[in-house]
Amino acid sequence: MVFRLPILLLAGLAAVSCTPYERDAARDVSRAPAAQVVGEPVNCIPLHQARESRVRDDFTIDFMRNGREGWRNTLPNRCSGLALQNAFTYKTSQSELCSVDIIYVLETAGGLHRGTGCGLGRFVPIVLER
Repeated sequence: MVFRLPILLLAGLAAVSCTPYERDAARDVSRAPAAQVVGEPVNCIPLHQARESRVRDDFTIDFMRNGREGWRNTLPNRCSGLALQNAFTYKTSQSELCSVDIIYVLETAGGLHRGTGCGLGRFVPIVLER
């Protein structure tokens, strides 16, 4: 009986330590809709052509030219709060948004303010599948 308690305790700790990892893995699954890649990735996109941005999850933003065509940007790291707030801001002195630019989660609690800063990835030309 002396040996059962440590084994049960160890098994319980192992189950508890695995549960958060499994939940995190489930959250990392992209919610971006299927898209066909229609060109090579680029470092910058012209801002006047990106008429709409669609936050898909904490890693993915689609910058759309029209209803189905645009660029998908997969961020190199998770941008915490991006999917939850579903809004971001950026500042650029150019007429382009580039992979070296930083976006900031736009937080709405207590008014609008700039939150977490996140780096962008390259822009992949896409057409959303129906």
